[in-house]
Amino acid sequence: MKKFQNSIIGILLIIVGTILGLNAFHITHINLFFEGWWTLFIIIPSLCGIFTERDKTASLIGLFIGVYLLLSCQGIISFHFLWKLFLPLVLIILGIQILFKNSFSKNNSSTEATNTFSNKKYNFDYQTYAGGNYDVSFGGMTLDLRKANFESETMINVSVLFAGVDLYLPEDVNLQIESSSFFGGVDRHQRTNKESNTKIVILKAHCVFGGINIR
Repeated sequence: MKKFQNSIIGILLIIVGTILGLNAFHITHINLFFEGWWTLFIIIPSLCGIFTERDKTASLIGLFIGVYLLLSCQGIISFHFLWKLFLPLVLIILGIQILFKNSFSKNNSSTEATNTFSNKKYNFDYQTYAGGNYDVSFGGMTLDLRKANFESETMINVSVLFAGVDLYLPEDVNLQIESSSFFGGVDRHQRTNKESNTKIVILKAHCVFGGINIR
């Protein structure tokens, strides 16, 4: 949830500001820029994703990578040891993804789709689209909503792991993006919102080694 993530960020900023202030008056001598401090930009978003995202696979991978890099920077684990763990980790992830077979379901409120090792295309021409949840791993997906009918506010959740998604939207909707990504992201392709549009699409994206293209 966005509120939860904002709370975490707010608390962290307060803590960092307090430490910097105490250090400035020589009350404390806490070094915030320890070896591997930058890995926190991987670890913290991944932790937030574990508690807030429906699909936790990408967050768990990000957390594993972040913690490993931190331990490597601290000299606790050899960086070369990562390559010995990489293949087993990939095989485990592949096995988990295969267990969740490709599926697609639709009801009156939203759609659910899981694509693994495949490329799928979904369109909702002249249908009322009320949002959906999509998990795409090791493959691709095209979601064509250019001719769909939208409500005033529509939520789309997309989780991408080693995959790519093309999302086509009509010109008469405004787009809001909430993205949490690691080696990936969302590309708007110069799409701009218009004041005259009254309908809003909220895209919640979680990308790990993959991306979402807005067309």
